[in-house]
Amino acid sequence: MYQLQVENMSCGHCVGAVTKAVQEIDAAAKVEIDLTTKSVKIDSATPLTPLKSAIADAGYPVTSAV
Repeated sequence: MYQLQVENMSCGHCVGAVTKAVQEIDAAAKVEIDLTTKSVKIDSATPLTPLKSAIADAGYPVTSAV
């Protein structure tokens, strides 16, 4: 499970775009997004780097990851 801080998310469209970006890398990934805290939790066996890149490429900068 990864926990990321992701900027520029403010609405349901953003949630869909970030979820889609992650699931294009790992279709089985479970994604939970909290817009209030700009937190994204990803349950995936895929390494973190390609997931972060996919989110950033969708226009949502990842500012931290745990």
